[in-house]
Amino acid sequence: MTTLAAIGITLATFGFMEFWAWFMHKFVQHGPLWFLHRSHHVRHPHPVERNDLFFLIYGAISAVLFITGDNGGRWWFWVGVGIACYGTVYFFVHDVLIHGRLRFWKKSQNTYLRALNMAHKTHHKTTGRDSSAEFGLLWVSPKYLQLARRKKIKTGN
Repeated sequence: MTTLAAIGITLATFGFMEFWAWFMHKFVQHGPLWFLHRSHHVRHPHPVERNDLFFLIYGAISAVLFITGDNGGRWWFWVGVGIACYGTVYFFVHDVLIHGRLRFWKKSQNTYLRALNMAHKTHHKTTGRDSSAEFGLLWVSPKYLQLARRKKIKTGN
């Protein structure tokens, strides 16, 4: 496996994971697996929620790809790297930045991160499985970017 191929597979997997996460969130987590995802849409005092099982599922898939991937010699090892990289970004953006599960991040003044937060708040306006919007993680609808820019201009922050 060449370095360029390994990087390409990793980046392609990372990009695909954004689509996959959107698809799974919209059609599976807000569908047949709502009984697991529901815990993410209601306030609770627990540091862990049923929804965290999805993290374990993707972590296990990534681990299996690492273990069977011949230490980088097989293409699927790099798919596992892409999934792990996406999972890491997901954790920091979604759990740390947006939901504040680890309280070391202050509110950002970055337009993109503010837009991302606005989109996610729109998603959480409903506590039911139906009528939600904005299912992605990293891709932000242009309307939220415009709102974040306007808010930044208006407040000076």
